[in-house]
Amino acid sequence: MDGDTLYSIGQLARRTGLTVKTIRFYSDHGIVAPTDRSPAGYRLYSIDAVARLDLVRTLRDLGVDLSTIRRVVDRELSLPEVAAAHAEALGVQIRVLRLRHAVLTAVAERGLTAEETDLMHKLAKLSEDERRRLIEDFLDAAFGSPGPGSAPAGIRRSMTPEMSGSPEAEQVRAWVEWAELAADPDFRALVRRTAEDHAAEQAQGDTAGPRRDLAALVRDRVGPALEAGIAPTSHRADPVVAALAAHHAHALGRPDGAELRRLLLARLESVSDPRWDRYLRLLAVINGWPAPETLVPLFNWSIEAVRVRMER
Repeated sequence: MDGDTLYSIGQLARRTGLTVKTIRFYSDHGIVAPTDRSPAGYRLYSIDAVARLDLVRTLRDLGVDLSTIRRVVDRELSLPEVAAAHAEALGVQIRVLRLRHAVLTAVAERGLTAEETDLMHKLAKLSEDERRRLIEDFLDAAFGSPGPGSAPAGIRRSMTPEMSGSPEAEQVRAWVEWAELAADPDFRALVRRTAEDHAAEQAQGDTAGPRRDLAALVRDRVGPALEAGIAPTSHRADPVVAALAAHHAHALGRPDGAELRRLLLARLESVSDPRWDRYLRLLAVINGWPAPETLVPLFNWSIEAVRVRMER
């Protein structure tokens, strides 16, 4: 019977596909002990050794250390326990590799200096608590601390990156770039100024009646003009500029005129800053949202259209 057959180490090697040297190594370490010895003193193994060696090879391929393997084959540890522990460890290794891949890719793509590379690596390695503190610091600087008079909670949430526990390399790269952008004092000032302008307009809207968001108006009025090939300097753009001016006059509670057009131009230039567009795109990548529609061409058209009429 096969169950009663004893195998030499050479026969066991042919049966399992392992080398004699490897089987001898496992045998010397007590992982696959011989059942008996031949009259000449050579090690002999039972059919159980085949099953044990198959398990050992599988666990070694999965990166399990010899000490743990010995405890598994000796039934001191259950295989599910070992699998769970190693799956968790492997998850950590994967996250580390993703971080490294993200940093190296960014260095290659952006031609970073050694100092910038070091900063990027540190940003990528931030813990969850450290990331949360950095995010809250940016949001407080941009919108004010939560409380009376601060930006609505919905706006803060819409501007908050929420990276998953197992981010893709693209999300890590986006997070690092987001962190760099969020730490930029000029960008923080831009966000704060835009938020304050928006809050002032909303406050005026409470007394002047419902009002549409400037971005929505630009999308609805400028979008068709741009698609129709209407130049911002053309007289055909006059109604569009008039609609933008009327919207801003209503928002600020003041009549249309040179000063109102100056304020409208400043508002358009503020919201058209390309860093805003980049911020929203990075946020979408980090949070797994669909890529946002870019309004930069529409804002640029609006800026030129308003400016050229101020200069006439």
